[in-house]
Amino acid sequence: MSGNCVSVQSGKLSSNSYGVALRLLTLSNTYRRETRNVGRIGAPNFDPGRSNWHGNKDFADCGVFISLFVFSSCRELNLKVKNKHNQQHQFASYNHTLARILVQYASAVYLSDLTELFTWTCSRCGGPTEGFEIIELIVDVQHCLQAFVGVAADLNAIVIAFRGTQETSIQNWVEDLYWKQLDSDYPGVDDAKVHHGFYSAYHNTSLRPGILNAVQEAKELYGDIKIMVTGHSMGGAMAAFCGLDLRLSLGEQNVQVLTFGQPRIGNAVFASYYSQVVPNTIRVTNGHDVVPHLPPYYYYFPQKAYHHFPREVWLYNIGFGSLIYTVEKVCDDSGEDPTCSRSVRGNSISDHLTYYGVQMGCDSSSGCKIIMDPRVVGYGKTDQEGNLILSRDPSRSILKLKTDESGSS
Repeated sequence: MSGNCVSVQSGKLSSNSYGVALRLLTLSNTYRRETRNVGRIGAPNFDPGRSNWHGNKDFADCGVFISLFVFSSCRELNLKVKNKHNQQHQFASYNHTLARILVQYASAVYLSDLTELFTWTCSRCGGPTEGFEIIELIVDVQHCLQAFVGVAADLNAIVIAFRGTQETSIQNWVEDLYWKQLDSDYPGVDDAKVHHGFYSAYHNTSLRPGILNAVQEAKELYGDIKIMVTGHSMGGAMAAFCGLDLRLSLGEQNVQVLTFGQPRIGNAVFASYYSQVVPNTIRVTNGHDVVPHLPPYYYYFPQKAYHHFPREVWLYNIGFGSLIYTVEKVCDDSGEDPTCSRSVRGNSISDHLTYYGVQMGCDSSSGCKIIMDPRVVGYGKTDQEGNLILSRDPSRSILKLKTDESGSS
């Protein structure tokens, strides 16, 4: 337990752990019983003010709370799977700290001030992401899409982030997803079906060539470092297709995908194929967030419907009296664990717009708005459709870049 967050972890509990839990449960029950007896005729002479309890009702609540977690069934975080080439892979292990870092990138990519984003001086660019250096910032104006590629020295990784659905259009987008059918064959995989819109948003726009080019440039300079791909909402869907593309097109071996509030993007055949090619994937869902429930999953027709790939981590709150904790539950390897987010109704847009306490969404009412200082224009180029790519030589320090922009030598 750390702060107000509890992670349901895997592993075996020692006999000592069970002993501690039993003792806590016994003490908490005794405390409740004794406090109920105070003031009764013939009750034991119990005075909380002079006793060794030095506590209140929260102690009992905490005892029950810890005991429940110790006795709860544990889940294995690392499962192995073999692909068609008989190569053995491991599903991703959930890392709370890494998720808290990547959610900051998934939030920052929503911002419309390209100058602050490109120089990493934006309001969402501090804290655990401080020092991040963007190599390429791609804005597909035609389709209102945005993504960036950069290097995080503290993670020793290339980070790719995709912007999600604009807040002003979420309601219409959600309504459309309720009725969206599987409408595209996934190339090269028999019976694999995907959502045409999500697939095209990555593969058939200016995002893909810009991202692949930036990744290759970064690898030339920094060597064979890992690649982390993230995004929220529709950005999570594009992040998944990007992770798959990096494995298949560039042959990258060390690719990790971590998304937030991602919708389903394909059927069960595609989900199985994806989990074999990109096993190091985590999908974080939050409370009653509506988007991970879309397009709908039909239990009675699992092969004909959309199907999530593993592994889900479901965030939800539990409370005992005045104690409220966020549980981070690592789900099974099916992709559709009925005890995780599928166990509740997906009816909340507000749960979709906040992950780990971080705001997810645009900073302006016009999600496709672009703000850019004229001094940054020199780092950009546009195509015939007006799509913009801001790029820089990754061998140049971002601090030097900002000095040049200010006119100093």
